[in-house]
Amino acid sequence: MSIEKLLENYLNYLEIEKNRSIKTRENYERYLKAFFTFQKIKDEKGITFEAVRDFRLQLARRTINPSTRLRTNSLIRQTIRKNTQSYYIIALRNFLKFLIKNDYKVLSPDKIELPKIPQRQIDIIEYADLERLLTAPKGGDLRSLRDRAILETLFSTGLRISELCALNRYIDLSRGELSVRGKGEKIRVVFFSDRAKKAIKAYLDKRGDADEAMFVSLTKAKRESQGAPKVLGRIIPRAVQRMVNFYCRKAGIPDKVTPHQLRHQFATDLLIGGADLRSVQELLGHANIATTQVYTHLTNKELKEVHKAFHGRRRR
Repeated sequence: MSIEKLLENYLNYLEIEKNRSIKTRENYERYLKAFFTFQKIKDEKGITFEAVRDFRLQLARRTINPSTRLRTNSLIRQTIRKNTQSYYIIALRNFLKFLIKNDYKVLSPDKIELPKIPQRQIDIIEYADLERLLTAPKGGDLRSLRDRAILETLFSTGLRISELCALNRYIDLSRGELSVRGKGEKIRVVFFSDRAKKAIKAYLDKRGDADEAMFVSLTKAKRESQGAPKVLGRIIPRAVQRMVNFYCRKAGIPDKVTPHQLRHQFATDLLIGGADLRSVQELLGHANIATTQVYTHLTNKELKEVHKAFHGRRRR
Protein backbone atom coordinates (compact mmCIF):
# COMPACT_ATOMS: atom_id res chain seq x y z
CA MET A 1 0.00 0.00 0.00
CA SER A 2 1.28 3.50 -0.79
CA ILE A 3 2.64 5.61 2.05
CA GLU A 4 0.05 8.29 1.27
CA LYS A 5 -2.81 5.84 1.85
CA LEU A 6 -1.23 4.49 5.03
CA LEU A 7 -0.79 8.01 6.33
CA GLU A 8 -4.40 8.85 5.58
CA ASN A 9 -5.56 5.74 7.44
CA TYR A 10 -3.38 6.65 10.41
CA LEU A 11 -4.62 10.24 10.57
CA ASN A 12 -8.23 9.04 10.41
CA TYR A 13 -7.43 6.62 13.23
CA LEU A 14 -6.05 9.49 15.33
CA GLU A 15 -9.11 11.63 14.78
CA ILE A 16 -11.84 8.99 15.08
CA GLU A 17 -10.59 6.29 17.42
CA LYS A 18 -8.03 8.20 19.49
CA ASN A 19 -10.22 11.31 19.61
CA ARG A 20 -7.33 13.64 18.81
CA SER A 21 -8.05 17.22 17.80
CA ILE A 22 -7.87 18.54 14.24
CA LYS A 23 -4.78 20.52 15.26
CA THR A 24 -3.05 17.34 16.45
CA ARG A 25 -3.94 15.63 13.19
CA GLU A 26 -2.46 18.51 11.19
CA ASN A 27 0.75 18.49 13.24
CA TYR A 28 1.26 14.73 12.83
CA GLU A 29 0.61 15.01 9.12
CA ARG A 30 3.23 17.75 8.82
CA TYR A 31 5.88 15.84 10.79
CA LEU A 32 5.37 12.58 8.92
CA LYS A 33 5.18 14.16 5.47
CA ALA A 34 8.47 15.92 6.21
CA PHE A 35 10.13 12.55 6.80
CA PHE A 36 8.46 10.83 3.83
CA THR A 37 9.34 13.65 1.45
CA PHE A 38 12.92 14.12 2.56
CA GLN A 39 13.68 10.37 2.49
CA LYS A 40 11.54 9.73 -0.62
CA ILE A 41 9.51 7.05 1.18
CA LYS A 42 7.08 5.27 -1.17
CA ASP A 43 5.71 2.54 1.09
CA GLU A 44 6.12 1.11 4.59
CA LYS A 45 9.17 -0.95 3.53
CA GLY A 46 11.07 2.28 2.92
CA ILE A 47 10.98 3.16 6.63
CA THR A 48 14.34 1.67 7.55
CA PHE A 49 16.61 2.32 10.49
CA GLU A 50 19.11 3.96 8.15
CA ALA A 51 16.45 6.28 6.69
CA VAL A 52 15.34 7.35 10.14
CA ARG A 53 18.92 7.85 11.33
CA ASP A 54 19.77 9.98 8.30
CA PHE A 55 16.67 12.12 8.77
CA ARG A 56 17.45 12.63 12.46
CA LEU A 57 21.02 13.56 11.62
CA GLN A 58 19.83 16.24 9.21
CA LEU A 59 17.40 17.57 11.81
CA ALA A 60 20.11 17.68 14.47
CA ARG A 61 22.60 19.36 12.16
CA ARG A 62 19.91 21.66 10.80
CA THR A 63 21.17 21.03 7.30
CA ILE A 64 17.87 20.15 5.65
CA ASN A 65 17.49 22.48 2.70
CA PRO A 66 14.82 25.02 3.74
CA SER A 67 13.95 25.66 0.10
CA THR A 68 12.68 22.09 -0.30
CA ARG A 69 8.90 22.43 -0.30
CA LEU A 70 6.88 19.63 1.20
CA ARG A 71 3.50 18.48 0.00
CA THR A 72 2.00 20.44 2.87
CA ASN A 73 3.51 23.61 1.34
CA SER A 74 5.53 24.12 4.52
CA LEU A 75 9.27 24.13 5.09
CA ILE A 76 11.69 22.34 7.36
CA ARG A 77 13.49 25.34 8.73
CA GLN A 78 17.20 25.44 9.41
CA THR A 79 16.73 26.30 13.08
CA ILE A 80 14.82 23.45 14.72
CA ARG A 81 14.71 23.33 18.50
CA LYS A 82 15.54 20.10 20.30
CA ASN A 83 12.03 19.61 21.64
CA THR A 84 10.60 20.25 18.15
CA GLN A 85 12.94 17.60 16.74
CA SER A 86 11.47 15.14 19.22
CA TYR A 87 7.96 15.77 17.86
CA TYR A 88 9.04 14.36 14.48
CA ILE A 89 10.33 11.21 16.17
CA ILE A 90 7.31 10.77 18.42
CA ALA A 91 5.01 11.03 15.39
CA LEU A 92 7.07 8.45 13.50
CA ARG A 93 7.16 6.02 16.43
CA ASN A 94 3.40 6.24 16.87
CA PHE A 95 2.88 5.75 13.15
CA LEU A 96 4.98 2.58 13.26
CA LYS A 97 3.00 1.32 16.27
CA PHE A 98 -0.18 1.82 14.25
CA LEU A 99 1.24 -0.16 11.33
CA ILE A 100 2.33 -3.02 13.58
CA LYS A 101 -1.11 -3.07 15.19
CA ASN A 102 -2.53 -3.53 11.69
CA ASP A 103 -0.18 -6.44 10.90
CA TYR A 104 2.35 -4.59 8.75
CA LYS A 105 5.91 -5.84 9.12
CA VAL A 106 7.84 -2.63 9.70
CA LEU A 107 10.72 -1.28 11.73
CA SER A 108 10.13 -1.68 15.47
CA PRO A 109 9.47 1.72 17.10
CA ASP A 110 11.50 0.54 20.12
CA LYS A 111 14.63 0.78 17.97
CA ILE A 112 14.07 4.52 17.59
CA GLU A 113 15.13 6.28 20.78
CA LEU A 114 13.73 9.66 21.64
CA PRO A 115 16.27 12.48 21.76
CA LYS A 116 17.31 13.71 25.16
CA ILE A 117 16.26 17.31 25.60
CA PRO A 118 17.10 19.80 28.35
CA GLN A 119 14.54 20.14 31.11
CA ARG A 120 12.01 22.78 30.23
CA GLN A 121 12.56 26.06 32.03
CA ILE A 122 9.80 28.55 32.71
CA ASP A 123 10.32 32.20 33.52
CA ILE A 124 7.93 34.20 35.65
CA ILE A 125 7.76 37.85 36.56
CA GLU A 126 7.95 39.24 40.08
CA TYR A 127 4.68 39.50 41.99
CA ALA A 128 4.86 43.30 42.11
CA ASP A 129 5.13 43.38 38.30
CA LEU A 130 2.19 40.98 38.05
CA GLU A 131 0.02 43.25 40.19
CA ARG A 132 0.90 46.26 38.04
CA LEU A 133 -0.03 44.29 34.93
CA LEU A 134 -3.38 43.16 36.32
CA THR A 135 -4.33 46.70 37.30
CA ALA A 136 -2.94 48.38 34.16
CA PRO A 137 -6.33 48.75 32.37
CA LYS A 138 -7.80 51.95 33.81
CA GLY A 139 -11.18 53.58 33.34
CA GLY A 140 -14.78 52.49 33.08
CA ASP A 141 -15.13 52.24 29.31
CA LEU A 142 -16.02 48.89 27.75
CA ARG A 143 -12.54 48.17 26.38
CA SER A 144 -10.79 48.80 29.70
CA LEU A 145 -13.37 46.73 31.60
CA ARG A 146 -12.98 43.89 29.09
CA ASP A 147 -9.19 43.94 29.27
CA ARG A 148 -9.20 43.99 33.07
CA ALA A 149 -11.61 41.05 33.10
CA ILE A 150 -9.44 39.08 30.67
CA LEU A 151 -6.28 39.60 32.73
CA GLU A 152 -7.97 38.69 36.00
CA THR A 153 -9.58 35.62 34.42
CA LEU A 154 -6.29 34.35 33.00
CA PHE A 155 -4.53 34.65 36.35
CA SER A 156 -7.47 33.36 38.39
CA THR A 157 -8.22 30.25 36.33
CA GLY A 158 -4.99 29.30 34.55
CA LEU A 159 -6.95 28.94 31.31
CA ARG A 160 -5.17 28.42 28.03
CA ILE A 161 -5.73 31.27 25.59
CA SER A 162 -7.90 29.10 23.32
CA GLU A 163 -10.04 28.11 26.31
CA LEU A 164 -10.42 31.75 27.33
CA CYS A 165 -11.56 32.78 23.85
CA ALA A 166 -14.11 29.95 23.78
CA LEU A 167 -15.88 31.05 26.99
CA ASN A 168 -19.53 32.06 26.74
CA ARG A 169 -21.02 34.90 28.75
CA TYR A 170 -24.09 33.22 30.20
CA ILE A 171 -22.63 31.62 33.29
CA ASP A 172 -23.54 31.69 36.97
CA LEU A 173 -20.79 33.89 38.37
CA SER A 174 -22.10 33.49 41.91
CA ARG A 175 -20.92 29.87 41.89
CA GLY A 176 -17.39 31.01 41.16
CA GLU A 177 -16.63 27.94 39.05
CA LEU A 178 -17.02 26.72 35.51
CA SER A 179 -16.46 23.53 33.53
CA VAL A 180 -14.24 24.00 30.48
CA ARG A 181 -13.26 21.64 27.70
CA GLY A 182 -9.49 21.68 27.19
CA LYS A 183 -6.88 19.78 25.21
CA GLY A 184 -7.88 16.30 24.17
CA GLU A 185 -11.52 17.17 24.87
CA LYS A 186 -10.76 16.79 28.58
CA ILE A 187 -13.23 18.57 30.86
CA ARG A 188 -12.03 20.22 34.05
CA VAL A 189 -13.36 22.72 36.56
CA VAL A 190 -11.79 26.16 36.91
CA PHE A 191 -12.45 28.69 39.65
CA PHE A 192 -12.86 32.47 39.59
CA SER A 193 -11.35 34.61 42.32
CA ASP A 194 -13.41 37.39 43.88
CA ARG A 195 -11.42 39.94 41.89
CA ALA A 196 -12.05 38.04 38.66
CA LYS A 197 -15.79 37.76 39.36
CA LYS A 198 -16.01 41.46 40.12
CA ALA A 199 -14.11 42.38 36.94
CA ILE A 200 -16.22 40.08 34.75
CA LYS A 201 -19.50 41.37 36.22
CA ALA A 202 -18.50 45.02 35.66
CA TYR A 203 -17.56 44.21 32.07
CA LEU A 204 -20.70 42.21 31.26
CA ASP A 205 -22.95 44.86 32.84
CA LYS A 206 -21.44 47.37 30.41
CA ARG A 207 -22.13 45.18 27.38
CA GLY A 208 -25.15 46.21 25.34
CA ASP A 209 -25.09 43.42 22.78
CA ALA A 210 -26.48 39.90 22.65
CA ASP A 211 -23.35 38.08 21.46
CA GLU A 212 -22.93 34.82 23.37
CA ALA A 213 -19.15 35.14 23.63
CA MET A 214 -17.86 36.28 27.00
CA PHE A 215 -14.93 38.18 25.53
CA VAL A 216 -15.47 40.00 22.26
CA SER A 217 -13.47 42.04 19.78
CA LEU A 218 -14.26 45.74 19.64
CA THR A 219 -13.96 48.39 16.97
CA LYS A 220 -11.44 51.13 17.55
CA ALA A 221 -13.30 54.36 18.37
CA LYS A 222 -10.57 56.99 18.53
CA ARG A 223 -12.84 59.95 19.22
CA GLU A 224 -15.80 60.36 21.54
CA SER A 225 -17.84 61.58 18.58
CA GLN A 226 -17.56 58.12 17.09
CA GLY A 227 -19.51 56.71 20.01
CA ALA A 228 -18.86 53.52 21.97
CA PRO A 229 -16.91 50.75 20.25
CA LYS A 230 -19.02 48.13 18.51
CA VAL A 231 -18.82 44.41 19.11
CA LEU A 232 -17.26 42.47 16.23
CA GLY A 233 -17.76 38.95 17.57
CA ARG A 234 -15.70 36.55 19.64
CA ILE A 235 -12.17 37.71 20.43
CA ILE A 236 -9.32 35.75 18.83
CA PRO A 237 -6.10 34.55 20.51
CA ARG A 238 -3.91 36.96 18.56
CA ALA A 239 -5.92 39.92 19.86
CA VAL A 240 -5.48 38.70 23.45
CA GLN A 241 -1.74 38.36 22.90
CA ARG A 242 -1.48 41.91 21.59
CA MET A 243 -3.57 43.20 24.47
CA VAL A 244 -1.42 41.53 27.14
CA ASN A 245 1.74 42.83 25.47
CA PHE A 246 0.29 46.36 25.38
CA TYR A 247 -0.45 46.41 29.11
CA CYS A 248 2.90 44.79 29.86
CA ARG A 249 4.62 47.78 28.28
CA LYS A 250 2.17 50.18 29.90
CA ALA A 251 2.98 48.71 33.32
CA GLY A 252 6.69 49.23 32.67
CA ILE A 253 7.57 45.54 32.77
CA PRO A 254 10.84 44.99 30.88
CA ASP A 255 10.28 41.28 30.27
CA LYS A 256 7.85 40.08 27.65
CA VAL A 257 4.65 38.65 29.12
CA THR A 258 2.30 36.39 27.16
CA PRO A 259 -1.19 35.10 28.02
CA HIS A 260 0.31 31.65 28.55
CA GLN A 261 2.77 33.11 31.04
CA LEU A 262 -0.18 34.13 33.20
CA ARG A 263 -1.04 30.43 33.27
CA HIS A 264 2.50 29.83 34.56
CA GLN A 265 1.99 32.56 37.16
CA PHE A 266 -1.25 30.88 38.25
CA ALA A 267 0.45 27.52 38.78
CA THR A 268 3.45 29.03 40.54
CA ASP A 269 1.27 31.11 42.84
CA LEU A 270 -0.59 27.96 43.91
CA LEU A 271 2.60 26.01 44.61
CA ILE A 272 4.21 28.85 46.56
CA GLY A 273 0.99 29.18 48.52
CA GLY A 274 1.26 25.52 49.58
CA ALA A 275 -0.88 23.66 47.03
CA ASP A 276 0.13 20.07 46.28
CA LEU A 277 1.33 19.09 42.83
CA ARG A 278 -1.61 16.76 42.09
CA SER A 279 -4.14 19.51 42.73
CA VAL A 280 -2.26 21.92 40.48
CA GLN A 281 -2.16 19.21 37.80
CA GLU A 282 -5.97 18.94 37.93
CA LEU A 283 -6.47 22.70 37.85
CA LEU A 284 -4.20 23.06 34.82
CA GLY A 285 -5.73 20.09 33.01
CA HIS A 286 -2.42 18.28 32.52
CA ALA A 287 -2.77 14.64 31.51
CA ASN A 288 0.68 13.80 32.91
CA ILE A 289 2.02 15.08 36.22
CA ALA A 290 5.49 15.27 34.67
CA THR A 291 4.20 18.28 32.71
CA THR A 292 3.25 19.97 35.98
CA GLN A 293 6.59 19.23 37.61
CA VAL A 294 8.33 21.84 35.45
CA TYR A 295 6.90 24.43 37.83
CA THR A 296 8.54 23.04 40.94
CA HIS A 297 11.92 24.68 40.27
CA LEU A 298 10.19 28.05 40.37
CA THR A 299 9.25 27.60 44.01
CA ASN A 300 12.80 26.80 45.08
CA LYS A 301 13.33 30.43 45.97
CA GLU A 302 11.38 29.61 49.12
CA LEU A 303 14.43 27.58 50.15
CA LYS A 304 16.22 30.91 50.58
CA GLU A 305 14.07 31.58 53.62
CA VAL A 306 14.83 28.11 54.97
CA HIS A 307 18.54 28.72 54.48
CA LYS A 308 18.33 32.10 56.17
CA ALA A 309 16.41 30.71 59.13
CA PHE A 310 18.36 27.56 59.81
CA HIS A 311 21.84 27.72 58.28
CA GLY A 312 24.78 28.56 60.56
CA ARG A 313 22.67 29.06 63.66
CA ARG A 314 25.46 27.75 65.93
CA ARG A 315 27.81 30.48 64.65
CA ARG A 316 25.60 33.35 65.76
